[in-house]
Amino acid sequence: MWTKEELDRYHRQMILPGVGPEGQERLKRASVVVVGAGGLGVPVLQYLVAAGVGRVGIVEMDRVELSNLQRQVLYATEEVGKPKALVAKERLSALNPWVRLEAYPVRLTSENALEILEGYDLVVDASDNFPTRYLVNDACVLLNKPLIFGAIYQFDGQVAVLHHPTDEGERGPCYRCLFPKPPAPGSVPSCAEAGVFGVLPGAVGALMAAEALKVLLGVGKPLAGHLLLYDALEASFRKLKVRRNPACPVCGDSPTQRELIDYEAFCGL
Repeated sequence: MWTKEELDRYHRQMILPGVGPEGQERLKRASVVVVGAGGLGVPVLQYLVAAGVGRVGIVEMDRVELSNLQRQVLYATEEVGKPKALVAKERLSALNPWVRLEAYPVRLTSENALEILEGYDLVVDASDNFPTRYLVNDACVLLNKPLIFGAIYQFDGQVAVLHHPTDEGERGPCYRCLFPKPPAPGSVPSCAEAGVFGVLPGAVGALMAAEALKVLLGVGKPLAGHLLLYDALEASFRKLKVRRNPACPVCGDSPTQRELIDYEAFCGL
């Protein structure tokens, strides 16, 4: 049953071809958990909550820092030092009180990942480090859940829909199919070391949110079986076709890893 406020709020979305009241109902019944409430996680969370996804989880252990405010536009100066997950929950509740928000101000680990992610229909990886990316990927494969992946570096971004059927009906690749081995420790600088174009996470995060909504609504062609590359300096996009690796140790035909591992050790940290 829809209230008048909900109908007014979602009207411009509900009149879209392929959405309608049925699609909006699907969003209302859906649940998404976003791992990371930083540069990428902020726009993802804002657009999913604004769109009316019924239940949204926020996994983030960090506190707001002054250096975050150049790109993480959900937070304010007076919130420096406060837990991001709790601040994000409060701000997003004000954006859309019809969405149920759940904050997890903890570090995602091999001990709690399955428990936290299991209760959601879709997982969005907006993290900023390789151990978490491999952890989230492996957990999604074990739980048989689709995963929206995004990453940024200086002026460049990547987006993919992982572990989701492709247009050809094949099983889509997982993160390990794209990147079987993590880079050597110290070979990829962090944002603090290399810098980041302030608007880049907003652009890439919006693309990630679009893919999440497409998956939930069942409309369009999600980026399953593809890796989208965005170059902000050149204002260019490239879409690379990628396939599942039959020998992948996690999602392959004969997987050799059937549980979560120590991802800090896996990444050589």
